[in-house]
Amino acid sequence: MAAPSKRSSRPTPVRKAVRSLTWLGVIIIALFGINAAGVIWGNGSWTPKLALDLEGGTQIILAPQVEAGASVSQEQLDQAVSIIRQRVDASGVAEAEINTEGSNVVVRIPGELDEQTRNRIESSAKLELRPVLLADAATNQSIDPSASPEPTDGAEEELQATPTVEPTDASDPNWVTPALQDEFDTFDCAALDEGEANVAASDEPLVTCDTTRQIKYLLGPVEVSGEDIVDATNGMVQTQTGASTGQWAVNIVFNDRGTEQFAEVSQRLFALNGQTPRDQFAFVLDGAVLSAPQMNGVITDGRPQVTGNFDQQSSKALADQLKFGALPISFEVQSSDTISATLGTSQLQSGLIAGLIGLILVVIYTLFQYRALGSVTIASLVIVGLITYLSITILSWREGYRLSLAGIAGLIVAIGFTADSFIVYFERVRDELRDGRPLVGAVEAGWKRAFRTILASKGVNLLAAVVLFILAVGSVKGFAYTLGLTTIIDVVVVILFTHPMLQLLAQTRFFSSGHTWSGLDPQALGAVYRGRAEFRKPVAVPAKKAASSSREAQKRQTIAERKAAQVDATVGAGEGKES
Repeated sequence: MAAPSKRSSRPTPVRKAVRSLTWLGVIIIALFGINAAGVIWGNGSWTPKLALDLEGGTQIILAPQVEAGASVSQEQLDQAVSIIRQRVDASGVAEAEINTEGSNVVVRIPGELDEQTRNRIESSAKLELRPVLLADAATNQSIDPSASPEPTDGAEEELQATPTVEPTDASDPNWVTPALQDEFDTFDCAALDEGEANVAASDEPLVTCDTTRQIKYLLGPVEVSGEDIVDATNGMVQTQTGASTGQWAVNIVFNDRGTEQFAEVSQRLFALNGQTPRDQFAFVLDGAVLSAPQMNGVITDGRPQVTGNFDQQSSKALADQLKFGALPISFEVQSSDTISATLGTSQLQSGLIAGLIGLILVVIYTLFQYRALGSVTIASLVIVGLITYLSITILSWREGYRLSLAGIAGLIVAIGFTADSFIVYFERVRDELRDGRPLVGAVEAGWKRAFRTILASKGVNLLAAVVLFILAVGSVKGFAYTLGLTTIIDVVVVILFTHPMLQLLAQTRFFSSGHTWSGLDPQALGAVYRGRAEFRKPVAVPAKKAASSSREAQKRQTIAERKAAQVDATVGAGEGKES
């Protein structure tokens, strides 16, 4: 009894095709699910957000604040524009326009402006680290300017404002003069915003309050500047065992100079441990105290941690502000207005019509060139369009991406790039058919040759998009972004849809038999031979061309076919002699 043959474990082309199409279905369903979750439980939408040129948004004009008689240089304005742009981009807002008009900085943000983004723009993020000299509960009672002071017997005594003893360091109590003590005692935290704490001299003490207006401080001179910060991140505070405390903090990394300065300060304040509040060190942002923790150890690695009334969003906003640097000068909001779209719906419709015309032309060309095979191109373009649309809507929800007219141009250009991948693949399959391969073998061999070409082509496209995105600003980034996104999606669809569909179609009689309307007819393609050593019969061709075709056919024969032909010729010659 013959042993049963073992079934090959190697997957067939049909199995591979089904597996690839299944993965593609999973990806599309996942994208739909993520988008639906955003619409139901988040602030998502089934349509992508539009950029400033198509929807409008908010315009903020920032006027510089300088000392009397001082002027603002163009270099300072350019630096401020660069820092504000980095802050806005870090918040996830795309397609923002930030530039200068005269001595003002104009910021245009698409859509409605949320409070977090507004704070990123308006805050100068001037961080200073000052030691605490005095701390007390805030005095939040406004002083009535109409109230008459009590009469005095003589001229008001002028309080001494200069220290009688030269302070030895920033924590020295000799900084507290009678005049400074009086200012601290009468300071009203409700009037903090009306003061000039954010432009106070760095080599003089500062009277200010915390951001909640609950505690007022008398701080010593600046000992470490925010300019020495090289990085800042937000995260949860952890205990020594690695457990999370549930409190958000900002983790700061200083450069070499800041590390050395902070190490000296921490060593001095740690020695004052127990002498509250002189063992505290205040992190002052724009003149207000963020946090004034006690120095519980000597920090020599230049990586302090700022804690306060933070949540995840506020800690990330502060980290981004500190990471990108403080503005070179202080600004105040001159105006904040809602602006209309710069282009409007008519331009959007024109862009969509242009894209539709391009798509129709591609469809007409593929049907004319590849006949029924062109339907695979059309279906692939539909899949690419579906995945691209879902991806953009998800990015609009999660990352704040907005679609501009330049982004739409990138999508239109991508139609041609996407169709190019299918054309390369189809032509490779046709070349294999011309060489005499059956359709199933031609699809597999053509795919191996085409895939390398497609990867090389898409790699160049993706590299160009990445370089353009890094170097460009404004709406050009939107063009580069959509071009890079569609390039990646194109490769995914070619692998998971176009090739598997051809593998399945190769099993059908319509395509495998080389039907005239299939676009894969070997005879119409000019195949040299069909099947095993079965050459196409010449049709009234000249003798020279027939001889050339015969030689070409012999070159294309495999070794086995040549040996078979030699055996047939030998047998035929022997039979001729016997007869």
